[in-house]
Amino acid sequence: MTHLFQSVAIVGAGAMGQGIAQIVAQSDCHAVLYDVQRAAADTARNNLLALWQGQVKKGRISAQDAERFATRVSVAGDLAQLQPCELVVEAIVERLDVKVSLFKQLEGIVPTSTVLASNTSSLSIAAIGAGLAHPERFIGFHFFNPVALMKVVEVIAGLRTAPEVATRLFNFAQQLGHTAVMAKDSPGFIVNHAGRGYGTEALRVVSEGIADFATVDRILRDQAGFKMGPFELMDLTGLDVSQPVMESIYQQFYDEPRYRPSAIAAQRLAAGLTGRKVGEGFYRYLDGKAQVADEPPVPVVETLPPVWVSPRAARRVELLLLLKNLGAQIETGQSPSPHALTLVAPLGFDVTTVAVVERLDPARTVGIDMLIDDATTKRRVLATNPATRSDMRDAAHALFARDGKAVSVIRDSGGFVTQRVVAHIVNIASDICQQGICSPGDLEKAVTLGLGYPQGPLAMGNLYGPTNVLEVLFNMQTVYGDTRYRPSPWLRRRGAIGLSLLHEEA
Repeated sequence: MTHLFQSVAIVGAGAMGQGIAQIVAQSDCHAVLYDVQRAAADTARNNLLALWQGQVKKGRISAQDAERFATRVSVAGDLAQLQPCELVVEAIVERLDVKVSLFKQLEGIVPTSTVLASNTSSLSIAAIGAGLAHPERFIGFHFFNPVALMKVVEVIAGLRTAPEVATRLFNFAQQLGHTAVMAKDSPGFIVNHAGRGYGTEALRVVSEGIADFATVDRILRDQAGFKMGPFELMDLTGLDVSQPVMESIYQQFYDEPRYRPSAIAAQRLAAGLTGRKVGEGFYRYLDGKAQVADEPPVPVVETLPPVWVSPRAARRVELLLLLKNLGAQIETGQSPSPHALTLVAPLGFDVTTVAVVERLDPARTVGIDMLIDDATTKRRVLATNPATRSDMRDAAHALFARDGKAVSVIRDSGGFVTQRVVAHIVNIASDICQQGICSPGDLEKAVTLGLGYPQGPLAMGNLYGPTNVLEVLFNMQTVYGDTRYRPSPWLRRRGAIGLSLLHEEA
């Protein structure tokens, strides 16, 4: 294979630089590692040699492969030794002034044909390249950690980047075995931008006293199918990494409410509770394992009351069938009897509002989240309102746990946990499409590979219904009077006319 770049310099020999050097060498290109601390570059090369020897022992690669890879990684003692390289990828500290200084130095060393790329995750490509004599050959080339396992790379053209440079980097990423996605130069690019919908809304849910960290994580894992809950994920990433990104994107979008950070995360970061690496974050860790309290047991209820379901309940037919399968005594009158457990299944609205609007007795009213088909979930989520009697809460819990499926009971607020987080994810993704930051297809690939969501955000919107997502957002906006839940025009147009596909342009 003829490679687009035969010799690639990587400036910065930390985890990212080492990972980039690894995949470059494994694709049979020459990787030149440079770090201001020569010892760091030597250590990174030695780490790679040890990694490949370990893979030989495990039978993953041959001894000949390991030897060939090793010959393709060298260390430069100073920047001048990078002169012959055809591509330079910077992977140093996330500081604009430091990156600008580095690239100005490089311009005085490498020929004008050399492509200069930054692995920045949050800084403006245009801002870094603004002072360069040849900004047309400067571009963003954003990998994710660990580089060898995270098979996506964002190719970000600045305002003055030549189109052919972007195409060349896109094709090179594919030669490295990664999936390349094209992004416009905007705060957070694709993955970090789209990722704001998960953690920020989960933090808001906790800040409102609706549920604790562990309950939110359980719900989003078991009901919506995420591999990790948002608080588990932030503990793994580290708040010292994720909180500055939340703040940076919020500020770069001039305090756009959709990206508003939480005081909860800021306080924990200030206290040094950054996550797994220090033994405590949103959870405490013992021998690397999160210490999580057991879930409350299912209440023991001797006699269950009859159940009446609101005619306005989401997925009402499915809910009635579920109740029948659970052995509930179902009332079919126009209104509930004086002793009935009253069930509502709103989208976006809180249980209290629904009880008042539908003139139901709040003391006997419990909500259930029916956004997602119950047959596809591992958990059901119920919500009480401030007036719900404890016997009715316990009866609902016991009833919906009859078949052994886990049940979480949360406190009342606008929308359920999954509804709010999913709607926020879909809305932000739709706004990315509205702004033309990337194509819908690239958005789906980048988020699925970069964030590990069960589906891309647009596919998620399709799965649960654009009109349902819109209803959650409109109702949340009504409850809170908060533009945070303002639907993106891109989503509103598609949902309003009932399209089954949100990413039909992909």
